[in-house]
Amino acid sequence: MTTDAAVPERRARHRVVAGAQAIEPDAPTPVTAGPIAIVPDAATAFVDAVEQAGGTVAPLSAATRGLVWTAASGDADLEAMLDAHPSIAWVQLPWAGVDAFAPLLARADGDGRVWTSAKGAYAQPVAEHALMLVLALLRELPRRVSASAWHADEAGRTLYGANVVIVGAGGIAMELLRLLEPFAARTTVVRRSAALVPSATRTLPVAELGEALADADVVVLAAALTTDSRGLIGSHQLQRMPRGAVLVNVARGALVDTNALVAALESGHLGGAGLDVTDPEPLPAGHPLWSAPNCIVTPHVADTEEMTVPLFAQRIASNVRAFLGAGDFEGRIDLGAGY
Repeated sequence: MTTDAAVPERRARHRVVAGAQAIEPDAPTPVTAGPIAIVPDAATAFVDAVEQAGGTVAPLSAATRGLVWTAASGDADLEAMLDAHPSIAWVQLPWAGVDAFAPLLARADGDGRVWTSAKGAYAQPVAEHALMLVLALLRELPRRVSASAWHADEAGRTLYGANVVIVGAGGIAMELLRLLEPFAARTTVVRRSAALVPSATRTLPVAELGEALADADVVVLAAALTTDSRGLIGSHQLQRMPRGAVLVNVARGALVDTNALVAALESGHLGGAGLDVTDPEPLPAGHPLWSAPNCIVTPHVADTEEMTVPLFAQRIASNVRAFLGAGDFEGRIDLGAGY
C-alpha cells in the first residue's frame, strides 16, 4: 500500500463491516508485545495509528514484536524478514484478500504467529462499487454511454424484487445485503459453511452453487481466492444462469474463467458483466472484454487509496490495541483456509 501526498484529506468516511461467522472465533492468542515495525512504507497515517493506539514504532530489529507490512505483495521479501526476526509475534497484511501471500501463509501455518488482514475494513466502498455495477448493467449503461444516436428501445430492467446471488459471506457481502434492502431483492448467499446468514433470504453451501445460479437475475462475486475457489465460475456455471442474467466480480479475477466469460457475453447468454477485477490483471489492451458492448471493466478501483488509507489505519490501530492486550485481533487470517 502506498500513500500519495496529493490526495486531499484522508478522513474515514466508512466503517468496518464484519463477515458472517461460520464458527465461534478462536480464543484470543497471547502475544508478547513490544516495538512495531512498519515496512516498507512507514507512512505518517500508519505511524500515527500505532502511536495513538498506545504502540511504539521502531525500525526493524531483534526487539521487534509486531510487523505491519504495507506492500501489496513481496511474499519472498516478507518471508526473509520473518525468518531473520523470529521474535515477531504479530503480522498485519494490508489487503482484505491475501492470495498474493498464499504460499507464505501456507508455510506459516503452525508458526505460532498471529496473522491479520484488512478483511472487512474495505467492505463498504467495495459493496458500493458492486451496487453501482449491478445497476449500470441492469439499466444497459455500457451500451447507452457509447451511443451516438437516439435509440428508444425500451431495454432495461429493475433491481426491485430481483433474485440476487452473492458468492461469499465476508464484510463485502454483509454490506451489500444491507444496501440491497431498499430494493426488496430476494438474496441468496453462497458460502463455504452451511451456517445461515440471517440477513439473507437463504444461505447455500458452495456445493449447491448451481442451484443458486439457476434462478439468478444478478450474481455478485465477493469471495476469497483460494485453491478451491479458483475458476469457480466457468462455462458450466455461466450456462446455469438464466439467459440475460448479469455477473459482477469485485473479488478476484481468477474466480472466473475469462475465456468462458467472453464466450457467454458474445453469445448473448450472459446479459452483462461488471468487472473490477480480471484475469489476467491488468487486462491487456485489445482484450475482447474491453470492446464487449455489455461489459464494464473498472481497473481494480472499487476501493481507492483515498478510501483505503484511513480504513487501513483504523485496522492497524484496532490490532495494536489487541497486540497490547486490549481486545481481540480483527481480520484474523485462518492459515489453514488461506484467508
